[in-house]
Amino acid sequence: MENLYFFVVLALGLLAISDLVVGVANDAVNFLNSAVGSKAASLRVIMIIASAGVLVGSTFSTGMMEIARKGIFNPGMFSFSEVMIIFIAVMVTDIILLDVFNTLGLPTSTTVSIVFELLGASVGVAIVLAGNNPDLPPLSAYINSANVLAIVSGILLSIVVAFTAGSIIQYITRIIFSFNYDGTFRYLGAIWGGIAITAITYFIIIKGAKGSAFMTTGAVEWLMNNSAKLILFSLIGWSAILQLLRSFFRINILKVIVLVGTFALAMAFAGNDLVNFIGVPLAGYEAFKLWTASGADPAALEMSGLAGALRTPPVFLILSGSVMVLALWFSKKARSVTQTEINLSRQDEGIERFESTGFSRLLVRQGVGFSRSLKFILPDRVLNWIDTRFDQTESNRIQKESGSKFDLLRASVNLTVASALIAVGTSYKLPLSTTYVTFMVAMATALADRSWGRESAVYRISGVVTVVLGWFVTALAAFTISFLAALFLQKTGIWGIAILLPLVAGIIVVNFFSHRRREARAATTEKSFALSKATPEDHLNECQNFLISNVILISGLFDKSIIGLIREERKKLRAVRKSVAEMNAEFKRRKDTVHVFLKKTNDDHVEAGAFYVQIFDYLREAGHSMTYLTGPIFSHVENNHTPLSLNQQKELRGLSLEFNEYSNFVIYVLKSGNFDEIKGMISKQTTFLDAIEEVKKKQLSRIKKGDSGTKAGILYLNILNESKNLALHIGNVVKSYRDFSNDMAK
Repeated sequence: MENLYFFVVLALGLLAISDLVVGVANDAVNFLNSAVGSKAASLRVIMIIASAGVLVGSTFSTGMMEIARKGIFNPGMFSFSEVMIIFIAVMVTDIILLDVFNTLGLPTSTTVSIVFELLGASVGVAIVLAGNNPDLPPLSAYINSANVLAIVSGILLSIVVAFTAGSIIQYITRIIFSFNYDGTFRYLGAIWGGIAITAITYFIIIKGAKGSAFMTTGAVEWLMNNSAKLILFSLIGWSAILQLLRSFFRINILKVIVLVGTFALAMAFAGNDLVNFIGVPLAGYEAFKLWTASGADPAALEMSGLAGALRTPPVFLILSGSVMVLALWFSKKARSVTQTEINLSRQDEGIERFESTGFSRLLVRQGVGFSRSLKFILPDRVLNWIDTRFDQTESNRIQKESGSKFDLLRASVNLTVASALIAVGTSYKLPLSTTYVTFMVAMATALADRSWGRESAVYRISGVVTVVLGWFVTALAAFTISFLAALFLQKTGIWGIAILLPLVAGIIVVNFFSHRRREARAATTEKSFALSKATPEDHLNECQNFLISNVILISGLFDKSIIGLIREERKKLRAVRKSVAEMNAEFKRRKDTVHVFLKKTNDDHVEAGAFYVQIFDYLREAGHSMTYLTGPIFSHVENNHTPLSLNQQKELRGLSLEFNEYSNFVIYVLKSGNFDEIKGMISKQTTFLDAIEEVKKKQLSRIKKGDSGTKAGILYLNILNESKNLALHIGNVVKSYRDFSNDMAK
C-alpha cells in the first residue's frame, strides 16, 4: 500500500511540473506586458530581468502555502486517502483548464482556478462521505466558507479598484506630462521616477520580506516597523539617483522604471502564484509523510496535521522557480497570451482579434454621448487645452520607428499602479489575483490614453468583456471539473489516476496542435499587416503567393466536397466546412487590413490601390460561394437525405475534374505572371461554365420526369449555381491581380 501511495505522490510531482509550465504560460503576461509593449529594452534583456524576478520571488512563497493545505477545506474532516483524491482532482483540473486558456490566448487567474478547484473537489468528496454515512457533520463543516468568501470578495473588489485607479492615475499623469513628455521630464521626471520606484520598492518589501524563506523574523519585523522611514528615504534617494543618471549619463528614466517594475511584478508573480502550482503537491507530500509516520490505515487517518504551521523547504522553491524560468523562455503559448493583452491596449491601429458585440456597441454609444455632454459643461478653452495634452503626432512617429505598442510613460504607470495595489492587498493578507490587477490596470490606462478610439473601441471592449467573462468561466469550470474528477476517483479509487493522467496528456497534445494552427494563421495575417514597412514589390510578391496558395486550397476543398457528398462521408465534410470557415475568416482579416497597403501607395500607384481592394473583394466572394456550396452539402449528408443518383454522381465528378483543370491554369497564370495567358484561362473558364449549363439542363429534365428527389434536386442545382459563381469570382481575382501588377510595374 505504501508503494501505491508513493506513486500517487510521484504523480502529484509530475503534475506540479506540468502545472508550473502551463501556469507560467498564462501568468507571464502580468509582468511582460508593459516592458514588451513599450519596447523598454530588447526582448532578451526583458526576459533576463523577468527571470531574475521569478527566481527571487520563488523564495517568497512559504507563507502563502497555507491556502492549499487548509485555506479552503478543513483537512481534519478528511482521511489521508480522501485528501489525496482531492489533490489529484485539483491538479488534473488545473492543468487542463490553464492549458485550454493558454491555447485560446486568454489570460485568466491561477488564484481563482486553484481556489475553486479545491472547493469543488472537497465538496465532491464530502458529498460522497455524507451519502455513505448520514450521521456525519453537515457539508459546512468540511469547507472554510468564510475563507472562500473573503478570497472571492477580495478578488472581485480588486477588479473594480484596479480599473478605477489605473484610469484616474493615467489620465492625471498624461495631463501633467502629455505625449510629448521630454520637455516636462527635464524638471519633473526624477520626481515621478522617485515616486514610481519608491512604490515598487515598498511593493518588493511588503510582498517579499513577509514570506521569504531566507529572511529572519527579526529582519522582517524591522522592515515592517520602519516602512515609513524606508519609503521617505527611498523617495529622496531614488529621485536624486534618477536625476544624476539623466543629467550625467543621459539614461532614460522611464526605461529604468519599467525594467525595475518588470522585476518587481515577476517577483510578485512567483511569490503570489507559486502556491497555485506547487502548493497542492507539497500538501500531498506532507500528508504522505504524516501517513507513513503513523502507520495507520489510509482510510482512517485524519489529516488534522495539515492544519499546523509548515515551512516549505527552500530547495523545492528554487527548483520550482527554475522550472518557471525555463517555461518562460521556451513557452510559445506564453507569447500568445501576452500578445492578446498587448493588442487590446496598443495605441496604434492593427488587426482586431475580437468582433463587436451589442454590449460593446452600447458602451461606446454611452461613452460618445458622455463625451459630447462634456462640451456643454466645460469651456471650449479647457477642452482644447486637454486635447493638446493628448496630441499624439510626435508619439505616433516615435512608436512607428521603434515598433512599440504604447509609450514608456504609460508602461511606467501600469507597473507602478499594479505594484502599489498588489502591495496594499498583500499587506491586508488578501490573496489577490495578479492577473486581474495587472490586466485591469493595463486596460484602464489604455482607455485613459484614448487608445480606444472610434475605429477600435467596440472591438477592444469586446475583447475585455471576453477576458472578464472568461474569469467567471474559470471559476465555474474549475469547480465543476474538479468536482466530477473527485467523484470519479471516489468511485474508482487510486486506480482511477491511471485513467486521468493519460486523459490529461491527450488533452495537452490536442491543444498543442490546435495552438500551432492558430499561430500559423495569425502569423500569416500579421505578416500581411507588417508589410506596412515594405516596398510595393514586397506587397506584389506577398499578394501573388497568397493568391496561389488559396486557389490551391479552394480547388482541394471543392474536390473533397464533391467526393464527400458522393461517398456520404460526414466527418470529411465537417472538416471541409471547418476549413472553409477558417479560410473565410482569413479573407476577412486580409480585407480589413487593405488600408495598410493604401497608406503606402504614392501618387503614381493610386489605381493600384483600387485594384488591390478589388482583389480581396472578389476573393471574399469566392469564399462565400464555397460556404454556400459546402454548407448545404454537409447538411444534406448530416440529415441522411436521399443520396445522389448514379448519373448525378458521375456528372459532378466530371465537373470536379473540369474545375481542377481550370484551377491549375489559374495557378499557372499567377505563378508565371504571363497575363497574355488570361485568354487561355477564360477559355478554360468558358468550358467549365458550358459544362455546368449542360448538366443543369439534364437535371431540369430529370425533375420534369420525376426522376430526381426533391432534396437531392435542390442541392444539385445549388451546387451548380455556386460552382458557376466560384469560377467567375476566381477569374475576376486573376484579372484584378493583372491590373494591380501592371500598375505597380509603372
